[in-house]
Amino acid sequence: MAIPDIKSIFSGEFQTANNVILIEEDSGLENQSQTNAVFSEKWEKYSKEEIQEQEKLFAFQRNWYLDLYGFADEDDLRRYLEDKKVILDAGCGLGYKAKWFADLSPETLVIGMDYSDAAFVAAKNYEDTPNLVFAKGDIANTHIKDGVLDYVSCDQVIHHTEDPEKTMAELTRILCPGGELAVYVYAKKALPRELLDEYFRNRTKEVSSHQMWEMSEQLTELGKRLSDLKIEVDIPDIPLLDIKGGKMDLQRFVYWNFIKCFWNESLGRETSISTNYDWYAPSNAERYSQEEFLSMIRNCGLTVSHLHTEEACHSGRFSRRS
Repeated sequence: MAIPDIKSIFSGEFQTANNVILIEEDSGLENQSQTNAVFSEKWEKYSKEEIQEQEKLFAFQRNWYLDLYGFADEDDLRRYLEDKKVILDAGCGLGYKAKWFADLSPETLVIGMDYSDAAFVAAKNYEDTPNLVFAKGDIANTHIKDGVLDYVSCDQVIHHTEDPEKTMAELTRILCPGGELAVYVYAKKALPRELLDEYFRNRTKEVSSHQMWEMSEQLTELGKRLSDLKIEVDIPDIPLLDIKGGKMDLQRFVYWNFIKCFWNESLGRETSISTNYDWYAPSNAERYSQEEFLSMIRNCGLTVSHLHTEEACHSGRFSRRS
């Protein structure tokens, strides 16, 4: 199977810079521009962390990806991808999943697109992968032709776009009949946590980047100290606050119900800080109930191939009807 020419995928003519196709470099929308800047800063900073810590995160994310989208193991994903002609990693960040897809299916053209400057970092890191290209642009307005993609992966990204349902419609438009969209959205949390999260969606533009990183370090330390206590608590159900009862670690109870204070010792301190930063810093970060998520899927004319729900998210693969 010959790898398709990238020029056959996009509409119009576009410039390139540093091996990146320039589709759209910035948004005229205040919240989206702020969100893009947050992720440009996050990925630039994180790309300079120790390679060993980065690789721990990448390995964790690859394994989680298999669970999120219904693949038994990496070989199962390889078999799924091998007959795909063109794949889009929509919101690719540093591009490690796009690189993974390209390595698993070397005769498939894989496009990684991101609205942040991470696209330039990814293109430099993976410039020797012949079936992998990167584009800087808005995944809500891809400039990709109708129905030319076999698989679109939008993992942990669509909720950071200005209008996620419109973004989903765009990603559906570029799928061929029978093609699949793999997509993940944040799940709504307990009411106290949602109120605090929403406060920061409105306030974050007024807070300096330095202050956000400082708070992210403080939240990481809070998460670590709560985790180090190794205290299990038996929580009663509190339905009016959407707090679910049961036995859980104290850090998890605070984390799910009141404030995101992510801490994962195996992933490392810098990864934990970065995770807290990319929760509270962006203006655009919608959360959904499962029914709200499925409503978006239905509104785009997609059918469920695989559905996954856990405390953090809703995800799945959804097929475009013929």
